[in-house]
Amino acid sequence: MNDIFFDLETQRSIQQVGGRDKLHLLRVSVAVTFSTATNKFKSYSEKEVPALVADLKAADRVIGFNLLNFDYPVLKAYTTERLNDLKTLDLLDDIYNKLGFRIGLDALASATLGSNKSADGLMAIQWFKEGKLDQLISYCCDDVAITKKLYEAGRDNGFVMYIDRDGRKKKIKVTWR
Repeated sequence: MNDIFFDLETQRSIQQVGGRDKLHLLRVSVAVTFSTATNKFKSYSEKEVPALVADLKAADRVIGFNLLNFDYPVLKAYTTERLNDLKTLDLLDDIYNKLGFRIGLDALASATLGSNKSADGLMAIQWFKEGKLDQLISYCCDDVAITKKLYEAGRDNGFVMYIDRDGRKKKIKVTWR
């Protein structure tokens, strides 16, 4: 079984392109995968997006956070492949369907794993503009690693955690396999 954990960063912000209906204009700055078959991370530049798409298509399953409503729409600018047809486990989509509201990866990782993301998407855009590609790739790798750990915690425990508005830690039951 080859599960591919996947995340990408963009060259522009949603505000810069005029809203969430124009995600295809964001452009990929860097993407990172982790393959359970090779137990290795792999990074991709914008010009390597065709190889990324091929790797995603070859996977038994693609796992990520907000893939269906962010990463895949960003990739639509580069491919005619129907990425939403890939066998995908989108952790955010699953959690949203259970709770009816969105929770960020950082909030879930903090409550479930006791760890936080190393930066955010806006910092990633700044690093791209400054040509700090090593920092950008490292950040994207960190996000993929956190997503993998969150998935494994949910798979192994049957739940992940978040802090509600009243400061109480709450469980979200999941059936990630």
